[in-house]
Amino acid sequence: MTCDVVGLGNAIIDILQPMPDSFLAQEDISKGAMTLIDEARADRLTLLFSDATVAAGGSAANTVTGIASFGGSAGYIGKVANDQLGALFTREFRAAGVAFNTPPREGQPGTARCLIAVTPDGQRSMSTYLGASTLLSASDVDADLIRSAAILFLEGYLFDRDEAKAAFVRAAEIARAAETKVSLTLSDVFCVERHRESFKQLVANHVDILFANEREILSLYQTSDLKAAFAAAAAACPIVAVTRSELGSVVLANGAQTHVQPMPVTKVVDSTGAGDQYAAGFLFAYSRKRSTAECGALASLAASEVISHMGPRPETNLRALALKSGFRV
Repeated sequence: MTCDVVGLGNAIIDILQPMPDSFLAQEDISKGAMTLIDEARADRLTLLFSDATVAAGGSAANTVTGIASFGGSAGYIGKVANDQLGALFTREFRAAGVAFNTPPREGQPGTARCLIAVTPDGQRSMSTYLGASTLLSASDVDADLIRSAAILFLEGYLFDRDEAKAAFVRAAEIARAAETKVSLTLSDVFCVERHRESFKQLVANHVDILFANEREILSLYQTSDLKAAFAAAAAACPIVAVTRSELGSVVLANGAQTHVQPMPVTKVVDSTGAGDQYAAGFLFAYSRKRSTAECGALASLAASEVISHMGPRPETNLRALALKSGFRV
């Protein structure tokens, strides 16, 4: 294997800015959720985000940068346009040590962007223009890169257009044939509601490691009973990791439940990327054949780092942080 993890997802530029709750009401933005918007609304909101932090992002993309920060080898497959934001995305990912060679798309639409309003409680409310990211196609899937990986990591957001869905399925098929483990994050409760039956079939038939938060796992199995959702997920997938915010997380594996405590954080500044970095810590530890408890603990460490500052990617080298905290890496 030459890659620990290869991610496949929506290649997006994140534009983050602290905003009061009144801004959400003024602009009719759903708090704590991801809402898809068109280019005109994206252009309007971009003007309002006049003092923003701009960084390459996207869920699976954030995860593979976390893998690289731990000292792991990572690759990424995603579509940008041949424009200024696309060039920024490419530069940042290669600088982070992530293999990224998907050819950019010429012409419109432009590179995707996610405008993230971060309220004083650390919640992030996302308005996402998907642009070129959804035009990833099966022909963009780098089969050799996937075959070289121990784990393929797929983001649920990519399921929103047929072209991207075909790439998603193609990547999973290549991974299966190569005995590469397949991991999926459900991404967002609204994403689950749009694609519930497809996700359930995917989880039951193709996924080895599933990531979800509490709301997403309840929605996937259409129940208000968390124990019932856990049971259904465990029956469908070998390893399931469910994050529960300040309650930590639960990992279901080999018929057992492991409760993972959250790492202490002085202040939650911005929850953007918490789930993405949780997946990074978990998958990095899993690729190193660590125990379920160690996978969960390293995941918690990575999540705690990213919520302590603005932005979805680590500001502290995660390998150094893990070693300082007494972890094996």
